Amino acid sequence: MELKTLIGEPWPDYGLIDSGHGRKLERYGRFRFIRPEAQALWAPASAEWKAHGEFLPGSDEDGGGRWEFNQPVPREGWPLKWDDVTFTANNTPFRHLGFFPDMAPVWSWMRAQVADKAEPECMNLFGYTGVGTCAMAARGVKMVHVDASKKSVEAARGNAQLSGLADKPIRWMTDDATKFVAREVRRGRRYDGILLDPPKYGRGPDGEVWKLEEGLPGLIADCRQLLDAESRFLFLTVYAVRMSALAIGELLRQTLGDLGGTVEAGELAVREEARGLLLPTAIWARWSR
Repeated sequence: MELKTLIGEPWPDYGLIDSGHGRKLERYGRFRFIRPEAQALWAPASAEWKAHGEFLPGSDEDGGGRWEFNQPVPREGWPLKWDDVTFTANNTPFRHLGFFPDMAPVWSWMRAQVADKAEPECMNLFGYTGVGTCAMAARGVKMVHVDASKKSVEAARGNAQLSGLADKPIRWMTDDATKFVAREVRRGRRYDGILLDPPKYGRGPDGEVWKLEEGLPGLIADCRQLLDAESRFLFLTVYAVRMSALAIGELLRQTLGDLGGTVEAGELAVREEARGLLLPTAIWARWSR
């Protein structure tokens, strides 16, 4: 399987300004932030970075750390825009800003897959703050948004409100993704497309434990049951660097191969504004017809 790279280009409200020495400098609207980035093994373009704040990682490789601010930043967040979608960015305790900008080419690709389909319905599993959900709903796609975190679903609803999508057909589900998908299979439901961005480790609303390597094959198998001859796509992203794009690509090929269509895999990357180099961020695999 030949690997491909999906490249996130800068847009007015986001850009990767510079990167290197294990850090990256980004702009989020009018604010600039420095965050850790293990993939930035090279030297930065500039030795002097000016930012409103920096995330200082803890000693635990699996997480921890804190934001340190040099200039005032709104605690409640501030609005950003991607294409026709408006959403809130904020400095989360998890080092990111409440959304994943490297997903922008994925949002565009999903829109294209169902652009010619009448009344398509798609599902966003592990949907987090719902920028992907809003990107599809803004183009008339009926959406089901699933996340185990009540706080994340509330944030997603808020982003839909900001985007003028509050009256669009979006089902907001605070639920364990694996249990929800299994119930949808039993109900005989089907979807035109599925986006899933499972974490390396997580807990459901009732204490369910999710481990990526153990749970992913079964989840993909259940997702297959929600797709049929008229479905258009399944897109899987994985941010756990210990897993390979070739591995998840083969998982999709074996599980969804009977549907026909095409299975591809590769890396997500963001283009740096300073030099144009590509900073890898995640791996992905997708099936499409």
